[in-house]
Amino acid sequence: MNHLFQRHCHSNLPIAVKGEGVYLFDKTGKKYLDASGGAAVSCLGHSQPDVRAAIHKQIDQLAYAHTGFFNTDNALELSEKLTQAAPSDLNHVYFVSGGSEAVESALKLARQYFVEKGELQRTHFISRKQSYHGNTLGALAVGGNALRREPFSPILMPTEHISACFAYHGKKASESLYEYGQRTANELETRLLEVGPESVIAFIAEPVVGATAGAVAAEEGYFKRIREICDKYGVLLILDEVMCGMGRTGTLFAHEQEGIHADLVTIAKGLGAGYQPIGAMLASKEIHNTISQGSGFFQHGHTYMGHATAVAASLAVLNVIEKNNLLPRVLEAGDLLQTRLTERFKDHPFVGDIRGRGLFRGLEIVANRETKAPFLSSSKLHSLVKNKAMEIGLMCYPMPGTIDGQNGHHVLLAPPFIISNEQIDELIDKLYTSVDSVTQSLFKEGQY
Repeated sequence: MNHLFQRHCHSNLPIAVKGEGVYLFDKTGKKYLDASGGAAVSCLGHSQPDVRAAIHKQIDQLAYAHTGFFNTDNALELSEKLTQAAPSDLNHVYFVSGGSEAVESALKLARQYFVEKGELQRTHFISRKQSYHGNTLGALAVGGNALRREPFSPILMPTEHISACFAYHGKKASESLYEYGQRTANELETRLLEVGPESVIAFIAEPVVGATAGAVAAEEGYFKRIREICDKYGVLLILDEVMCGMGRTGTLFAHEQEGIHADLVTIAKGLGAGYQPIGAMLASKEIHNTISQGSGFFQHGHTYMGHATAVAASLAVLNVIEKNNLLPRVLEAGDLLQTRLTERFKDHPFVGDIRGRGLFRGLEIVANRETKAPFLSSSKLHSLVKNKAMEIGLMCYPMPGTIDGQNGHHVLLAPPFIISNEQIDELIDKLYTSVDSVTQSLFKEGQY
């Protein structure tokens, strides 16, 4: 027994002691291929020398200075680099310590923006079912993960949820992918008219849904229609790129691939690549100027925002991505990963869908490929796959509740951008062994 309050009270986890490239090592010397980047965090792998050097240099100079008293050169440079790379006029950056803080900041800034404009009646947010935006109360409230919301639902602020754009489960046989995307996007306008568009602050969505549904990208034209609806009714568009951003899908910002602009964007995970805890919210010129020319003060804040060591690490991460030209590699390796996954699992009786963008891929596990019926939620398939994978030296990210928060299972993959072709083959071999052994066993036991 130990005194650590773990994620699961009865876990008996290995002790991690070293990281090297795409591998982690435990105290016994066992090696694990990090095929999920932890939780889509470790985009540069482990022990990247340039990032380590930047952290050491910063700590030797100054580890921390409260942002109520000082800025740092690295924070100014990092904000410049991010805004120069961001689409449209996302020209101000607010640094925090992680994804949930970034989303919480975006929600509060969106509300204050309308307060400063005198539109105090705007009090509602709309998001999508099967979304995930973080675990703080505000972020959890706008999220659509029923499983995570349920215990806390009585204390969450009311939020409207529309359907996810999830063609594998939602598209009718009679409609094209484009028609399906437009139909689900138009649910936003329907809901706005139901609740009164003048009462809505913002619509929030992940450009590519991560943990809750397993690398689900929207259909072409979906987000353009969403942007049109937001513009029509004066509603802000918040895009949550905490998991899918910072190069994970092949462009630094995931929504670059949608050809739209956002009013607020949240980033984290790959922003610091796991070397330091950091997240950020990017705000448009219009939103920043409204605050600047109004009260001049965003009524929000966190102790470790703009942390000197964290921004130094993040700046080094972005410099490594740029110097080593890693974004084209993400696209190349992502295509290869998709191809190899398809080749290996195309005839597997219990893999129904393989999807995603860049090095952000998901496998949906089903009990019946024709009907897409899932394994029983009580089967704990996700835990069994994770445990089997760890046993044979693979870290992947299996999750339950893929379909509706209760039913369905998927495995999310988000390996480091530096993964080699040979390591992709190792990933595929170990993943196949893990998924196949568990699903075959459950099927024989009748847990479907």
